[in-house]
Amino acid sequence: MSMTTISVEETKSAVWLGYVRDLGELSKPRISAMVLVSVALSIFVASSGQPDLLVLLHTLLGAALVAASSSAWNQWIERHRDGAMRRTANRPLPAGRMGGSEVLLFGSVTLIVGVVYLTVTLGWIPAAWAIATWVVYVCIYTPMKSRTSWNTTVGAISGALPILIGWSAVGTPVNWRLAGMLLVLFFWQFPHFIAIAWIYRAQYEKAGFRMLTVTDPTGQRAGSYALLGAGLLMIASLLPLLAQLSLTYACLAIVLGTYQAVFAWRFQRELTQQTARHLLKASIIYLPLSLGIIAVQTVS
Repeated sequence: MSMTTISVEETKSAVWLGYVRDLGELSKPRISAMVLVSVALSIFVASSGQPDLLVLLHTLLGAALVAASSSAWNQWIERHRDGAMRRTANRPLPAGRMGGSEVLLFGSVTLIVGVVYLTVTLGWIPAAWAIATWVVYVCIYTPMKSRTSWNTTVGAISGALPILIGWSAVGTPVNWRLAGMLLVLFFWQFPHFIAIAWIYRAQYEKAGFRMLTVTDPTGQRAGSYALLGAGLLMIASLLPLLAQLSLTYACLAIVLGTYQAVFAWRFQRELTQQTARHLLKASIIYLPLSLGIIAVQTVS
């Protein structure tokens, strides 16, 4: 085989791998991973720690497809604004590595396949919650980002809804554990995303996003919302106690909630890049530990 042939083959391989990477980036893997973790944990808790592996597999696969679709549509809608922000300018669409029609095709196919798959394997209720999550994220939250600072609240709703996809797949009646998990995911997003919005507020303003940190440059409202969210988060984390979880859970929930609230309070008192980054890190640590102890206490 000649060097020219090898070079051509290597080039084709590199192009293909680059395209696959772009599809992965189009799916926003970090957000999709959080969605899937939420779905898996809700199935685990709803089944009292003994999940049906086939149900788990079907739900995760269908939810992953719908999550990939919502991320693709979000990036298509925001393609011009993404190009104005340094943190998103290298995404496939604004960087010119993919075309709009490709992204729409990918987003449409993954949505249809994901919804049909959930309907066929698990029934219409999990599929309906998946559609609801998609609609809130793509049709309501995404357009609101350039119109009003209330977008964070709507985004928090779409972030909590995946819990209902997993819970309904098992078919367990509504209880306090479900309420706790839903509200933990909802309130957690306020300190988490407000910290992000503060860190990148100049880029959000340049791109025309109406984040709370942009509409109120003083940061007073953002700081108050972050602290309020952290406080309500602690209360929400105690709701599963009404399902007769242990005293150990109560202690751990209070410790974790206090940990998060301390960083939110520091951010509210001193609005700086450093306090925002500390709050962001605290929120990233808080969520898996909080949901994890709910899951562990389910089987203890």
